[in-house]
Amino acid sequence: MTPFGEEMIRLRAERGVTQKQMAQALNVSAAYLSALEHGRRGTPSFDFLQRVAGYFHIIWDEADALFALAAQSNPRVTVDTSGLPPGHTILANLLAARIRHLPDQTVVDITQLLDNAQKGAKDSS
Repeated sequence: MTPFGEEMIRLRAERGVTQKQMAQALNVSAAYLSALEHGRRGTPSFDFLQRVAGYFHIIWDEADALFALAAQSNPRVTVDTSGLPPGHTILANLLAARIRHLPDQTVVDITQLLDNAQKGAKDSS
């Protein structure tokens, strides 16, 4: 499941809407919505995201947050390490090979470590 898929499920449940009802309103198949929700489809188009926001009457900050979740929800990520030091390539390959076996807390810890490293890089520039 992706962060965007999880949010779509939450929004549907909160509003008492089935996949079939939402699919019909958005002019897509229920199978497509299911695939998005369960991480079997890539990042949805901007047009689709706008239709979802309109369907749920989501505006401004909440819409921006939904769009950001969608941007972070590609289940088939490609990491281009060409031109980077060898350690970067090793890290990308280790993560690709082991991500399915990482405990949830380890994923949280790695994410926090990366966020902190990015903040530190911004602060020093």
